[in-house]
Amino acid sequence: MRLSDLASRLGVPVEGDGSVEVRRASGLDEAGPGDVTFVRDVKYAAKLATTRASAVVLPPGIGGARVPVLRSPTPDLHFLQAVMALHPRVRAPVGIHPTALVDPTARLGEGASVGPYVVIEAGVTVGARAEIGPHVVIRRGVTIGDDAWIHARVVIREGTRIGHRVILQDGAILGADGFGFARRPDGTHQKIPQVGIVVIEDDVEIQANACVDRATLDVTYVRRGAKVDNLVQIAHNCDIGPDSILCGQVGLAGSTVLGKGVTLAGQAAVAGHVHIGEGATVLGQGGVIKDLEAGQIYAGTPTLPVRLHHKFHVSIPKLVDLPAEVRRLEARVKALEQPERP
Repeated sequence: MRLSDLASRLGVPVEGDGSVEVRRASGLDEAGPGDVTFVRDVKYAAKLATTRASAVVLPPGIGGARVPVLRSPTPDLHFLQAVMALHPRVRAPVGIHPTALVDPTARLGEGASVGPYVVIEAGVTVGARAEIGPHVVIRRGVTIGDDAWIHARVVIREGTRIGHRVILQDGAILGADGFGFARRPDGTHQKIPQVGIVVIEDDVEIQANACVDRATLDVTYVRRGAKVDNLVQIAHNCDIGPDSILCGQVGLAGSTVLGKGVTLAGQAAVAGHVHIGEGATVLGQGGVIKDLEAGQIYAGTPTLPVRLHHKFHVSIPKLVDLPAEVRRLEARVKALEQPERP
């Protein structure tokens, strides 16, 4: 693709030779001839002198490139668009693979693709242009929106509702039973029926081996635009706010509610029936045991506002010597309290 054609797709100007051919996108250090790369800020500008790329996406105010430039106010986003233009998705063939088992009552939208060894049960609806990868199991009554992309070995349990443009990465499980048991008088456990559903709204991505449990009653929600990383556990009756981000190995107990745009960093854990306010961030391995206010950054277990958390940890080494100091002061006080000998 000519650089000028790529610039037209991205809607940005070219500085330099627009006839240069670019074939792929690559990182600044790894780029070679035929590659387009990018620099987001001045910290990396020095590398422009040595890059072997054929073109670079740059923000305003950064110069020094020896190759043609695509000038962008948002270089990260325009570079991502360049990646998509130069590395287009390879779609599976439209239609049903001969090894797939599709119930006659299932409805597939125009342009949908069903891969090898897929199982689709009764009453399922699959939207237009949806792609169902190998070995996916879709249980009865599931609905899947247009342009969904369901990768290999995903399991979607009965009654789950999935919106448009949802991406489910390999091994994700949606709608398995929530973890609910009642203790009998003799100490054994009675399983609590899990009769609710899961609703995944539009533009959600759930990555590999993540689990979203069905509600005990009613609905477990993952709201519009939320992104769920690998190995995340979302328990029954949780409500994940729009555009929230749950990083790897996050665990949410039942009935957790996240506001819009919440970020939970890796291995953060949230106790049940907790509400985290809009825009809040919990740093890695944070343990949330009570409601958190909107817009704040929290750390530690139990979580504290991040500045208080840092002060707490700075003070810990000082506490190591405190007992000895207390004993010294006690001895001094005791000596002062003793009456003087005549």
